[in-house]
Amino acid sequence: MVSTQVKAVIFDMDGILIDSEPAWQIAEQTVLNGCGLNLSREEVEQTTGMRIDHVVSYWYQRFPWPNYDNAATATKIVNEVIAQINANGEPMLGVIESLDACKRLGLKIGLATSSSSRIIEAVLHKLTIGHYFDAIESAENLAYGKPHPEVYLNCATGLGIAPSQCIAIEDSFNGLIAARAASMQTVAIPAPHTATQTKWVIAHHQLAHAGLLPALLGA
Repeated sequence: MVSTQVKAVIFDMDGILIDSEPAWQIAEQTVLNGCGLNLSREEVEQTTGMRIDHVVSYWYQRFPWPNYDNAATATKIVNEVIAQINANGEPMLGVIESLDACKRLGLKIGLATSSSSRIIEAVLHKLTIGHYFDAIESAENLAYGKPHPEVYLNCATGLGIAPSQCIAIEDSFNGLIAARAASMQTVAIPAPHTATQTKWVIAHHQLAHAGLLPALLGA
């Protein structure tokens, strides 16, 4: 069980609230490979949790392609992700139960994501969960996205809760680094095919799915 000092739960979005990581991976592979790259799923997974402009820059630095336009490439990827969310978006297992449990426990609920406001809007509308959140923060316009802690610190400020009294729910290693750097407690809920990787040891807790979160919170 987590510390009784926890007063807020801050959720990552992609891969935690909605099963959108496959959509991101497909979109990134489609667009970037269309630029002449030949990225595998495993390679694309390396940038999970990073802001999309940083993802594009990351791959350009490794495999430069002609007529580089970061903003245009990022927009193509985002448009493809939104189309897939609108068509196929589903909440991750146990998410609604976890959000309800946080409300029952009187915990503040935040959202801290690297995704853009357009994708946040698409997800909250598709899942009809916008009413749960007391603060929503995107790293979209920050100097640095995750693994920098700023988006988490901003969310704690928006909630009016000290970072040390927040617990962050993450599916990515970059997100965990950000939350740890913000001095928050952390729960990792990685994709099943990565769950046995040793890197998740940096999280305070690891769960198989969000449906197990209420018990961890003491609900």
